[in-house]
Formats: sequence, C-alpha cells, structure tokens
Amino acid sequence: MKMQDTNQSISVIVVAFHSADVILGCVESLLAQEGGAPAIVVVDNASPDDTVADLRRWAAQKGVDLREFEAGARPSRAEAGTVSLVHSGANRGFAGGVNVGLALAAAQSETRHLWVLNPDAFADPAACRAILDEAARVPGYGIMGGRVCYAEPPYRVQIDGGTMNFWTGVSGNVNLGRPAAEAVMPAASEIDFVTGASMIASRAFYDRVGPMKEDYFLYYEEADWAMRRGDMPLAIAPDLRVYHHAGTAIGSPTLERLASPFSFWFKYRARMMFVRRFNPVGLPVAMVYATAKAGQLMLKGAWPQAVTLLRAVWGLSAPDEVRSRLSPEAQKIAFGHASK
Repeated sequence: MKMQDTNQSISVIVVAFHSADVILGCVESLLAQEGGAPAIVVVDNASPDDTVADLRRWAAQKGVDLREFEAGARPSRAEAGTVSLVHSGANRGFAGGVNVGLALAAAQSETRHLWVLNPDAFADPAACRAILDEAARVPGYGIMGGRVCYAEPPYRVQIDGGTMNFWTGVSGNVNLGRPAAEAVMPAASEIDFVTGASMIASRAFYDRVGPMKEDYFLYYEEADWAMRRGDMPLAIAPDLRVYHHAGTAIGSPTLERLASPFSFWFKYRARMMFVRRFNPVGLPVAMVYATAKAGQLMLKGAWPQAVTLLRAVWGLSAPDEVRSRLSPEAQKIAFGHASK
C-alpha cells in the first residue's frame, strides 16, 4: 500500500535576487506550515544586497539549521526544519536559478512535489496541506497552481491561473484585481499555465519533461514549461493561498504601477520567443500587436518603456538602462554573449 504523502514530500525552491527585504517572510511562512515544514531550498542568484547575510543572521538567531551548498551539489536527504542555501554563483535569471534548486531537490528521494515560490511571496499556513489534498485528487498531475493574491491589499486576486493568446503572445491573469471573497476559482481545463510566482511540478512531470528553458532569462518560462507537459494535466488546488508583493526586484507591473523598462525588455523579448516556438505563423501578428502597444505607451508619455519594448520586439540589443542593471557575468547569460 502506498504511504500517504506528508509535508516532507514537498520541496520548495525559492530563487532570491536582491531579496533582503522579503526573503525572511517567505521562509518563515514555509517553516510555519501546518503539519510541519517542507524541505526548503533557497537559491541565491549572486544577490548584491544582504540577502545571504540576513539569512545567516536570522538562522543563527532562530536556531534554524541553515545548510549551504554550491550549485551542482546533490545532498541525498533534507531533514525536517532545515533550510538549504545554494549559491548559484551568478545571476542566472529566473529559470536558471530554479533549475539549480530543482536539481538539488530532485536528488532527494522523498521529494514528490516541487514547489517553485517567489521570494517576495508568503504562503498561507495551510498551503502544503492544500497541495497534498489536490495531489491526492489528481495523482497524475503535471503542474499545479492555486490562488495568488496581492500582499497589499491581501483581499485582491493577482492570478488564479494563466491564459495565453497564441497569436499575440499576450498572457492573461484569471480574476486579476477581483475581490478574493467573490472570485470563483477556474477549472484546471480553463487555464493554459500556472504562474511562476507559485507553481508545483510533480516529480513525475520533472522526470519526464526536465528543467525549465533558461534562454528566456525572465518571463514566459512557466508558460513554456506547461506547453511541454504532454498528456499530464494541469491542476488547481482550490484552498492553496499565496500572498505576493509582486515585482520587488525587477519592477514588474501591479494594478497601480507601470512596469519598468527592464521588465518591458525581457517580457517582450520572451513573448516573441514563446510565439516563435509554439505558434510560429503567429509571429508577425505578435510583432504588429506589440508595436501598437508601444504606440499607446508613447501617447501616455511612457517613452522609455515604449522604446525598450520596440527594441525587444524587433530584435535589437537591450538599451544601456537594461544592461546596466546586470553584472557582466549576468549579461553574458541573459544576452548570450559578452556585453560591449
């Protein structure tokens, strides 16, 4: 008879970059899970701030067993209540950091569910139980999601699942901005992907599909992953709740804030890559649609965002404003060659 999964069958991968202001809240929410803490893997993407120092200081003060590894380490087991801190050695982007954590977590034989969680998010105390309950209902799931609410205010939904227009490459957030008390969770069949802010991959999915594509660097990695799942279904855990500060490191948009040029460049470059891979005949449509979006931004006076968007869509190099936010090593990873 198969033993029932416990929280220890869940490994959480948190990729941190410039996350000193949020990482402790994220990790503490995982340690406080009902039924015990899952295995926690924090991958630091060479943060230039005090992310690592704060984690070390906090662990010493709280008596938390913080185990440190370099990228490529494969510990055979993670004990309950421990936190693994993995030094990736560079800003590898979202997928690059996630893949480092996935490889470490997958080396642990007890891991059955791989939960990717943003560092600027914190989980409801019953989150792990919600994951295990849904996994029991859909044992053959590929990727699972739940509800992600804005941290401020916590009663508004950020996303209950993602939809995709394969001609324009525009993704949609189900129930975006709606009061959480009124928004109805979608059926898994009504979504195309699960947000990377909080997504759970089954061990069977990871073993079959493998890691995320790293050439996006930022954005669309989770949609790409979902497209490669074959006949493994998506799942929605109706009681899974995560609260997200949203875009604290890269300037992603919120309901009240326009995205930064940095965010625009990587998002639109990734959008074109995604359409080229999964609906190549739609690429001209996506490019024209995005160009029209740039015109709208210009009319609103958002010239830096508009110009950056156009450069990304039409295959031009990233502007200095974008490149300057990345180290030389990160630029090589993000752009595929050394920066001039």
